[in-house]
Amino acid sequence: QGARRVQLDGDLRSVLLEAPGRCVPYAVIEGVVRSVKETLSSQFVENCKGVVQRLTLQEHKMVWNRTTHLWNDYEKIIHQRTNTTPFELVPAEDGAGVTVRVVKPLEAAELSLETVYEKFHPSVQSFTDVIGHYISGERPKGIQETEQMLKVGTALTGVGELVLDNATIKLQPPKQGMPYYLSAVDFDSLLQKQESGARFWKILTVVFGAATCAVLFFLLRKQYRHHRERQHLKQMQEEFRQAQERLMNAEGGDTLKNACVVCLSSTKSCVFLECGHVCSCHECYQALPEPKKCPICRQGISRVVPLYNS
Repeated sequence: QGARRVQLDGDLRSVLLEAPGRCVPYAVIEGVVRSVKETLSSQFVENCKGVVQRLTLQEHKMVWNRTTHLWNDYEKIIHQRTNTTPFELVPAEDGAGVTVRVVKPLEAAELSLETVYEKFHPSVQSFTDVIGHYISGERPKGIQETEQMLKVGTALTGVGELVLDNATIKLQPPKQGMPYYLSAVDFDSLLQKQESGARFWKILTVVFGAATCAVLFFLLRKQYRHHRERQHLKQMQEEFRQAQERLMNAEGGDTLKNACVVCLSSTKSCVFLECGHVCSCHECYQALPEPKKCPICRQGISRVVPLYNS
């Protein structure tokens, strides 16, 4: 979206001359592929000529997954070589006399290459090899050999920067970071494909965003509930402590005041003379070492008078 659609005809040069800097920053143009100099010949198919050639060797094997305990397919490109030759776009109908040189085609985000040759070479394994592969956890399946080409005469849709450089019209990667396309489909199909991809990523973003919000809400709710439980427990402990203090003040104040200063459990029941202190029960008085002295003032005890509480 946002690309200016221009026609590959005799008016193209005038359009670029009128554009600022003789350049259309993001343009769409459609034409047919034609080689500028020599063409590239297929290594496997006779009379197959092109301007971009890609040769690929891809390894196929089975790898043992120790987690799922299953054999999984694994693919790896072990060699790839791409050959190019200068090419241009020309009108589908001859006679217009205008061409567009395509610059840096390998930098295109989408470069439509046709598979002209494909062959799978299965691995030849002995019994010993099979046993070794089972032990190692890798079972080679074979090598797939592929040749892809952008053939001469292919209808191509180019999306990029269109510039008039001296007398040459060039299509090159945009400078604003926008994607560069060289696609075999028409512009409407390419636009629909990109919109579908963008829509898919938007939906995926919304789904992941909603899932993230749900997980975050669950964690925050769980944390809030734990906080409430801790606050409630703390409040109950404080209320219990206050109730315990009130109970001790209400019931245990007088008992603690009249308790024996020695054992703190029995009630005071003796008056020591001559000091007159009332501080001990009879059992603790009898347990005092000789000579018996008052636990309060350390004065000698001459006699003891029983104390009767009414």
